[in-house]
Amino acid sequence: MSAGWADQRERGNRLAVAIIRWVALHLGRGAARLLLYPITLYFLVRAGPQRAASRRFLAQVWGRPAGLVQVARHIHCFAATILDRVFLIAGRQSLLAVRLHGEEWVTALVASGQGFLLLGSHLGSFEVLRAPGVERERLPLKILMQPEHNEIVTSVLAALNPGIAQTVIPLGAPNTLLAVKEALDAGGVVGLLGDRNAPGEPRIACRFFGRTAPFPLGPLALAAVTRVPVLLFFGLYRGGNRYDVYFEPFTDRLDAPRPRRREILAEWVQRYAARLEHHTRMAPYNWFNFYDFWDDGEGS
Repeated sequence: MSAGWADQRERGNRLAVAIIRWVALHLGRGAARLLLYPITLYFLVRAGPQRAASRRFLAQVWGRPAGLVQVARHIHCFAATILDRVFLIAGRQSLLAVRLHGEEWVTALVASGQGFLLLGSHLGSFEVLRAPGVERERLPLKILMQPEHNEIVTSVLAALNPGIAQTVIPLGAPNTLLAVKEALDAGGVVGLLGDRNAPGEPRIACRFFGRTAPFPLGPLALAAVTRVPVLLFFGLYRGGNRYDVYFEPFTDRLDAPRPRRREILAEWVQRYAARLEHHTRMAPYNWFNFYDFWDDGEGS
């Protein structure tokens, strides 16, 4: 049984991340991207469990073995999106070319004043929501997340823009649900990720790339409790400075009466898993769950 994502030690250190940030902001994106090659090599050599997880995942997607070159490309793609977080957070979004797909769904909901949930994943970049094309929609965005995960990278990058911390609603806090409700009642957008299980969180077994994988019930349970529209979001990195951002309508309102709540939520989680699989097939190197997704440490 492999370790789940919550058990993985954060690799890298604060000084290294700070150096990369300095190079990016003072020497430019081109110079900073040269650092991606030694970074990729470092993780290819030192991050054994993540390397093995990448190989297993790519083999599952393609139906054939994945070699070291493909694993290196996978790691490089992840490192590139982390680097671009520097520019997105620092307000240098113009360095990136971002194409929007389905933005009319966002525009209509924002214009109506209706609060809604934006359900994403660890496929591609969630941070690309700060790109210029998305900012045109003036998203009043709050993000549900666990700040302690990847704390080094998060804290070093957050220092670029202290206001970013004001957009975070910590998961598991006593007032989490209240903060979510207040944001939605004010016509805001709450973003969350639906593909990782927190320790002890209820989960459901879904079909995913031909196998059974555990998905959390929490995100769709939140949709049922808040009874607001849900849009899906995928920010796929296409190489260079290019991103494709996809918005999809998921549900106008999720009704899950208590007697059949788990059954109904399970159906919706499976629909989410199917859309995640669809977009993952489009861009498998954007898959940033570097652990055995089909066995996340507690079984499925």
